[in-house]
Order: sequence, then C-alpha cells, then structure tokens
Amino acid sequence: MADNLSKTSTAKKLVKDQRVLLAIVIAVIVVAISIINPKFIALSNIVSIFQQICVLGILTMAMSILLISGGVDLSIGNIMVLSGVVMYLLINNNLPLPLAIVAGMGTGLLCGLLNGFVIAKSKCIPLVITLGTSKAFYGLALTASGGRIMNFGGAFDGLKVKFFEVFSPMLLVLIVMIVLAYVMMNYTKFGRRVVALGGNEKNAFLSGINVTRYKVVVYGISGLFCAVASMVFIARIDSITANAGMNYETNALAAAIIGGVTFDGGKGTISGAFLGCLLMGVISNAMNILGVDTNVQTIITGAIIVGAVVLSNINNIRKK
Repeated sequence: MADNLSKTSTAKKLVKDQRVLLAIVIAVIVVAISIINPKFIALSNIVSIFQQICVLGILTMAMSILLISGGVDLSIGNIMVLSGVVMYLLINNNLPLPLAIVAGMGTGLLCGLLNGFVIAKSKCIPLVITLGTSKAFYGLALTASGGRIMNFGGAFDGLKVKFFEVFSPMLLVLIVMIVLAYVMMNYTKFGRRVVALGGNEKNAFLSGINVTRYKVVVYGISGLFCAVASMVFIARIDSITANAGMNYETNALAAAIIGGVTFDGGKGTISGAFLGCLLMGVISNAMNILGVDTNVQTIITGAIIVGAVVLSNINNIRKK
C-alpha cells in the first residue's frame, strides 16, 4: 500500500514538473512535423536547431539566473552588441584577438556590474533601470560603430569549424555555459544564496547575506554571459550591427518563463530554462521547414511570449 502511494506521489510530481511537460511537448512537435516533412528529423537539421539557439541559449541562462535572484535585465541584447563592438574596434586596430576577447568580456562584465550597482543602491525596479541602460548601451554601440555593419573578416571562424561535418565549437560553448550555470545554481553556496535572495530579500538580509553585493555580482555574471554570447553571435554571421541585439531580451525572458522560471524570484531551474529555449528553437525551425511566412512567425512568437507570461502567473490567478 505504501509503495503504491509512493508511486502515485512520484507520478503527480512528474506531471506537475514543467520540465517533463516541456519534454513531452517538444517530442510531440518533433514527431508531428517529421510526419509532415521527414527533413525535420534529419541529423543536419537537428544540429542546425541547436546552432540556431546557441546565442539565445546563453542569454537565457543569464536571464534565468537573474530571474531566480529576483531581478531581470532588458539590456542583455545590447550588452551583447556593445561587447562585440568593442572587440571589433580593437581587432580593426590590429590588436591581438586574445586582447580583444578580454576587452569584450570586460565590457560585458562592466555593463552588468553597472546595472547591478544602480539597482542595488537605488532600490528601483530592475525592469525600469535596465530599460534605461539598454537604451544607453545601444546608443554607445551606435556611436562607436557609426551605424555601419562591422565585418570581422573571419576572426571567430574557429567557433564554427565543423567536426565530422556536424559538430561545431559553438555547441560546445553553449554546453559549457549551461553546465556552468547549472553547477553554480545547484551545487555552490553562491547559488543557494541567490535562490534565497530571490525567494525573500528581507529574510536573506536577516540571515546574513550581503544583498547589495550579491545583486551586483549576479548582474556582473549576466554581463559575462552576454559577452560570451557576443562571440558566438559573431562566429555565426561574421559581423555585427548596433541593432543586432533587438528582441533577444524578450526571447530570453520568454524561454526562461516557458521553462518554469518565474518573475517571483527564487523559483525555477536552469534545465527547465534550457528546455524552454529548445522549445522556441524547435517551433521556429518547424515554421521555417513548413514555409510559414516571416510575418506570421513574428505573430506566433509574440503569442508564445504572452502565453508564457500568463502561465507563469497562473498560481497567482488561482489564489485570487
């Protein structure tokens, strides 16, 4: 009898687990689209899906960590671009690539730390602060680039060289960033304190957590993730423009929320966020395979974002 109750309890937990539901949805979509067009299940297309979500996947990790900490950042797309612009300017002036990469990473880190410092000290809503800094970072990128397309001349081609005609280092970078975020949030004291901070900031403070320091550090880590995403973005298309970061923040936010990370803070998982990102990539690729008009794809993506936000707030709706 006890065993049966235990099995029933486990089954209920699995059904309620957002990650299980996402895995089922992804599997259903894959099977359905493969029946319509067998090319969808081809190895080359599967690899293509993962390559397409490399940038979004890294940014989703950054957004997820921020949301779990009780924050949010609408400037991650423009931090990514500004990091890329800095790398371009240094490479264009014949500075060594490693130095350009360090400068790009430093730019991402500084932008993130600035966001965290202003938010922590002003105690203002992160959504509003990062909306403002997003405009500032975009303006800096636009001014520095002169509004032109910046071509890197294959500087980051090493990240897209395919092994066995399939696997590319870009996928490895994505995997490393996901594992790094997962380990940090699940197996370190820092991660546990970030969850505590997001769950209840006042209690976190009373328990001895330096709230200001942790907020600044979390945003700094997010900025570093954005800089890494910038290198992957450049590797994919070998160029960058000041407006290249548009919509990445909303897509990363949607992917995280679809994956079970909420605006409430202290809730959600890195694995769930990745599955949310993967679902968005699968849907996008499926629409391309089926020849759905680009404008219609934009409408569908918008509907997905709205649906994700509503679902993330479903518990609050039920309480009322």
